[in-house]
Amino acid sequence: MDWAEVVNNPILKDLPFKIELNKFGKILMSPASNKHGRIQSRMAANLINNLPSGEVITECSIHTSDGVKVADVAWASDEFIKSFDYQTPYPKAPEICIEIVSPSNSKTEISEKVDLYLAKGAEEVWVVYEDARIITFTHAGVTEHSVIALDAQSL
Repeated sequence: MDWAEVVNNPILKDLPFKIELNKFGKILMSPASNKHGRIQSRMAANLINNLPSGEVITECSIHTSDGVKVADVAWASDEFIKSFDYQTPYPKAPEICIEIVSPSNSKTEISEKVDLYLAKGAEEVWVVYEDARIITFTHAGVTEHSVIALDAQSL
């Protein structure tokens, strides 16, 4: 199965799960809680308020070496949007990709997503925990805070 088939499948359209594909085209589903959704909304609002140029994308699909992964929130510069517009999934990761950790996520799964987003061009990957901790990853490793959006990095 490819991403266009997932997006256009009427059976999958209204599922209350986040859907991704692995590199073999198999569907992976993760249930999202209301807490997860509220954190996602706050992160998006913080980016919108603190980075007025560029766009915030929730449920941002990115084609990676391990299939299509979906960042909970992403921030893309005006240049990124000009280059990729509404491609689905994006062939490259936006500058900031944010993953909100759910109880069902393993450390390995989150670590792999960080690596996949960075390998596809993300400058920063934020891992947000439900207890309000945010860990920022760059190509240099873990950093204390975002260089791109310092004021947006709070819950």
